[in-house]
Formats: sequence, C-alpha cells, structure tokens
Amino acid sequence: MPPQQAAASVAGPASIPAVIPSFVPRVPELQDEALRAQLQHLIDHKTKPLGALGALEPLAVQLGQVLGGTAPALQQPQMLVFAADHGLAARGVSAYPSEVTAQMVANFLSGGAAVSVLARQHGLALTVVDAGVAAELPAHPALVQAKVAWGTADCTQGPAMTPAQCEQAVRAGAELVRGLPGNALLLGEMGIGNTSSAALLMALLTEHTLAACVGRGTGLDHAGLARKLAVLDEVLQRHRDVREPLAVLAAVGGFEIAMMVGAILQAAAECRVIVVDGFIVSSAVLVAQALQPHVLQRCVFAHQSDERGHALMLQQLHARPLLHLGLRLGEGSGAALAWPLLVSACQVLREMASFDAAGVSTAV
Repeated sequence: MPPQQAAASVAGPASIPAVIPSFVPRVPELQDEALRAQLQHLIDHKTKPLGALGALEPLAVQLGQVLGGTAPALQQPQMLVFAADHGLAARGVSAYPSEVTAQMVANFLSGGAAVSVLARQHGLALTVVDAGVAAELPAHPALVQAKVAWGTADCTQGPAMTPAQCEQAVRAGAELVRGLPGNALLLGEMGIGNTSSAALLMALLTEHTLAACVGRGTGLDHAGLARKLAVLDEVLQRHRDVREPLAVLAAVGGFEIAMMVGAILQAAAECRVIVVDGFIVSSAVLVAQALQPHVLQRCVFAHQSDERGHALMLQQLHARPLLHLGLRLGEGSGAALAWPLLVSACQVLREMASFDAAGVSTAV
C-alpha cells in the first residue's frame, strides 16, 4: 500500500483480556480519599496564592498518594535503561544501523551518554539491561544480562516474538524491579528501530491512524519517512486482527518494551513512583495500563517529545507531561531532566510553611 493510502489505515483499539495471565502483577487502585483530601488541603494552605505553583501542586499530591503519606520522600531512585534490537530495522525504518544499539550500550556504561551524565548529576543509580541486543556484550557491574534473543524477528513476516519470549521478557522486567531498592523508578530505552515498534503498538492499541503515530525517529528525511510508513503499514495489515494487549506486544513490540511493561507493572504493584520518559517508554505504559489500568496513578510523565505520535499518546493516557523541551533522544534523558521537579514537589510539601505556621494573612 502506498504511503499516502497508509494514512487511512486504522486497526482499531485492542480489547482488554477477560482473564489476566498469572504472571502479570496485580495493581490495585489507590483509593485513600482521606489522604488525597489531606494532601490537597496541605498544598492549598502553603504560603502562596491558591494554585500559584502550577503543575508542581498536583504533582505533590500525586507523590503523596503513591508513597502513602503527607510528607513523601523519594529514596534511592533507580534509572533502568533497557536495550534491544529489532528485526524490523533491516527494512530501513531507521536512519542508523542496528550496530548502534550495542555501541550506545557501551557508551552508557562508560559514562559518556546523555543519560549517564544526567544520572550522575542527579544522583540516579543507572542500570543498563540487555533485553535482546544483537551482540555479545562484555560483563560490566552496571549491566544486567537478560537477553531473550539476539533481537526480535522481522514483524513484516510474522510476530516479532513468540508468546513464550514475550512472557519471558515481561517476567524478567518485573523480577528485576523486585530486586531493586528505593521507591522511585525512572525508565529509559535504547534500540534502533524501536520508534517503529512504539508507533505500531499505538496504532493497534488505540483508534489513531498509523500516519498519526509514525514520526522521523532518529532523524529520517522525507524519503526515509515515506519508506518507514510504507513498511509499517505492511506490518499493520499483517497483524491488524490482533487485539489482546500481550498478543499485540508479541506481534510488533521489542524485547526492551516488553521488559519495561513488566517493570512498570511490578513498580506500580509495589507503589513506586514511575517516571516515564518519551515515546517508546510511553508505549510500554500503553500496554501495561491495558492490562492493569491503575498503573497510571503511579506514573509521572516527564516530557512530551518531538516524536510525532507522542502528543496523541499522552492524550490517550490522559497524561500531563512536566516538560516540553523538544527532546527526541530517548535513553531516559527526559526522565532524568524532570527528576528535580519531583524532588522539589516533595520538598515543598514537607517544608514550605502554611499561612498559620508563618503568621501570614490569607487572601480576603
């Protein structure tokens, strides 16, 4: 199908499974209305005009709800960057070759990548996870070897992964989070071709057209974007009848995205704060909330990226991103940049004086 016709391709939204597989962590609803009201009262009565701290105020209330108290403190934040390769990359959907995935993992571990710099700056413990890189990676203290396979299969020819591989990846992401300290998880990713997987997940899990979901990724020119759209439309036609969220994930996802789904579900089940980076991490949230809708209560969306589909995906998730800096790097860089805002929100809630405590008159 030519690219101009691909704009009309709509697969329709996925269906929520009647039975959630046992390996999917259960995420209960946060229902403490008394705590929410107390947090709102506290932030409303700080020494400022009502709402004057803008988006920091609902963020403070959310963090208090997730962490379960009126004086929330973020402890031992963990930055997880999941890396994997995609069989679809061989079809020319990226401006970069697949070899870059392994090369960037080495850059993360040597401390030279943007996320490495930002993690050091903000005191974030950085762990890189080999979810399915198409190379043998040397051992490193900050590298977790969890490779499912050497990249996914080409999803123009069939599913990107088998159901067993998909389950393995989701389980691995959840297990990794179970072993981490702290109460906050920041997520990032690396994988040449993974904006294609994210766009396909979006097209299959929502009512948006494929053309609305597909962007330039690593910087495709006009011809490259047209080629990418044509290839992804071919994938969509092959898998358009897949509806159940995990089946969609297996059909068009990546190992790094599947592991992030497991990590998000487990972190939400443990009531950790989840800081969501850009388009690809948001696509993992899209899958996770299709399985357990209450994960969204624990998610803080760091930023709106410049990738074409991200604004629509954020709308789909009813998310209000903290930043809009024109980022399109991935890696978790946007999550790291937003992190100080979460710290500030907690600090304001704990330390900012109320009108009564400060002896300041309220508005008349």
